[in-house]
Amino acid sequence: MMKTNKIYHGDSLAVLSGMPDGFAQCCVTSPPYWGLRDYGVDGQAGLESTPEAYIENMVDIFAQVRRVLKDDGTLWVNIGDSYVAPKTGSPGNKSTITGGQRNQNEAGKRPDKKHAGALKPKDMIGIPWMLAFALRADGWYLRQDIIWHKTNGLPESVKDRCTSSHEHIFLLSKRPKYYFDADAIAEPAKWERWGNQTENKIHQGKAGYLAGADLPVRDTKNKRDVWSIPTKGFVGAHFATYPPDLIRPCIMAGSKQGDIILDPFMGSGTTAIVAQQEQRKWVGIELNESYIRLAEKRIQETCGMF
Repeated sequence: MMKTNKIYHGDSLAVLSGMPDGFAQCCVTSPPYWGLRDYGVDGQAGLESTPEAYIENMVDIFAQVRRVLKDDGTLWVNIGDSYVAPKTGSPGNKSTITGGQRNQNEAGKRPDKKHAGALKPKDMIGIPWMLAFALRADGWYLRQDIIWHKTNGLPESVKDRCTSSHEHIFLLSKRPKYYFDADAIAEPAKWERWGNQTENKIHQGKAGYLAGADLPVRDTKNKRDVWSIPTKGFVGAHFATYPPDLIRPCIMAGSKQGDIILDPFMGSGTTAIVAQQEQRKWVGIELNESYIRLAEKRIQETCGMF
């Protein structure tokens, strides 16, 4: 019997393989980005030798997620991109799971982006869309690309491109029709007038301009697909934490109170915290025991669990 409100220790693919069909309503997660961090654990995702190998691993993991989800379930994947290292310049320091630093030679497990297949130095790799297209080819319905606009994104010392300030959240489903509560994440609406016509920007199911009071007026509109949300650090040393406000709409739209939320890359526990705050159950998977202890402590301090 699979217990809820619990973080399972182990490899995501292995643990998911032992979960029953149709167990969870919604999966909200952010997998390790390819070649970005060495978390110091054997078998960790993100250290595959090439982007293609990374995508293949992700497809296998999310195929198990698809089986574990209910037929009307949804998958929300937060994923960012990276660049191939230039031929010249310092490799810089690389963060470790403990928050310390080590140089490129000591971080030997990480793939060398300078020699990753056909990629050229300074190429943008395109990991998010590689993943989205691969998941679609594997049977998922690719429903939307949501842009996370980081309002307080870090500066970059680049002179030949713009500073990166966004990541992606892909919404995918098992079936053409799926559970999605648009009202739960609706935004405040505004009225604007041009000449003799008024646009009701938030009337569901209607398009174009609305004249006068021919149709009922609502004070909300559908949530847009660009979410401007600041990053939020966590002193517990997990540098890949996404902010609660980023995933709260995913959980609210993708599930009802009492439903089970799945995160196969639990990390520091943000998905569990938001699920608990919104009266959902949750199940997490985490490969690193240090993060499990960190997440359990954080969940207990925030939600009074464990």
